[in-house]
Amino acid sequence: MTRPKIGTIGDLQTLSGAELPPSAWLEVTQAMVNDFAQATFDRQWIHLDRERAAHGPYGTTVAHGFLVLSLAPHLLREIIDLSALRAGINYGLNRVRFPAPTPVGSMVRLRVVIGEVSPVQGGARAIVEYTFEREGGERPVCVAEGISQFMFATEAASP
Repeated sequence: MTRPKIGTIGDLQTLSGAELPPSAWLEVTQAMVNDFAQATFDRQWIHLDRERAAHGPYGTTVAHGFLVLSLAPHLLREIIDLSALRAGINYGLNRVRFPAPTPVGSMVRLRVVIGEVSPVQGGARAIVEYTFEREGGERPVCVAEGISQFMFATEAASP
């Protein structure tokens, strides 16, 4: 299936309310977790110490919840073609929850629903509902309501 391309506010409004096809599955590796821990200074044992984590609540190391959330821009680009934009900006989040852990080695994918779309100078702001699924998991590993600002390549593309 062809990814929908966003280049105008009309493109976004057309997608509003529909769940888009999910991204491809992505493996969450221990190397990713280690790199995230290094970058964020969150070196809690449950993420890094495989031996100790084997006896912990999940039986293995688990990814940081914020690591999973940080995969949104990458996985969103698999779902939506953003190449016609001048810029895509993470404007903020209304809410974030981590209903289930993400054990290292898990395969995750992203499901997206575009919500309310409103014009801003040079582009549009949209509510984007993110649901990160773990292959074989009963509950999502992350659900978030993000706010994205899409800046269009030309002023003529926006109101």
